[in-house]
Amino acid sequence: MTEEAATAAVDQSCRRMRLPSIRAVLGEALTVAGKELLSYQGFLAELLLAECDDRDRRSSVRQVKSANFPRDKWLGDFDYDANPNINQATINTLATGDWIRKGQPLCLIGDSGTGKSHLLSGLGTAADEKGYRVKYTLATRLVNELVEAEDDKVLARTIARYGRVDLLCIDELGYMELDKRGAELLFQVLTEREEKASVAIATNESFSGWTRTFTDPRLCAAIVDRLTFKGTIIETGTDSYRLAQTRNQHLAHD
Repeated sequence: MTEEAATAAVDQSCRRMRLPSIRAVLGEALTVAGKELLSYQGFLAELLLAECDDRDRRSSVRQVKSANFPRDKWLGDFDYDANPNINQATINTLATGDWIRKGQPLCLIGDSGTGKSHLLSGLGTAADEKGYRVKYTLATRLVNELVEAEDDKVLARTIARYGRVDLLCIDELGYMELDKRGAELLFQVLTEREEKASVAIATNESFSGWTRTFTDPRLCAAIVDRLTFKGTIIETGTDSYRLAQTRNQHLAHD
């Protein structure tokens, strides 16, 4: 077989076997193999590792996309200097995902602009990249979906779907009052996941103010218990660094 025929055969085989990375790097890999005098086995190992690495990268991208985060937020972009309430070592420990493996909850509590949603999405993205199945939703959107599911008689199926992900991220909990029905449905989701799969929430209300969101005191206490037992609580504070940055930008332009 001529070299030209061999190249065409490899290209066609890569297409049929869906090995796009090997097909893409083959020319460069041949050059490197010639310079470094790689054995046949070493050359094959380099090609297969390139394919595996690229598949892992594509899988991670798909997982992050399927989590449904509203914006791309990365922990590496978080400004710890702007909010000294946040302990970077604690966030780095959470980024390892060990708490998700143990099915533990996480609560991020603070006013608007203090970085809690950034941390929620950043930690969720970090979990995605480690292979955990993650789902992001707003609290009101989740409750509305559960109410519709109950009306359509598919509630059990919907709760089971939310129970299958490794990490459920619920943002903006506490921004709106939930009626008893909505609160009870949310409680069912939390109960489905209790001590089996992790829930991470971001809220602008301290636990003492949750009775304004969950008007039934007993149900409120039960929900707080589900979200705090063996969990991590991070208070992001009350000073909006987003507002401070906006003010500084205006001052810089004046």
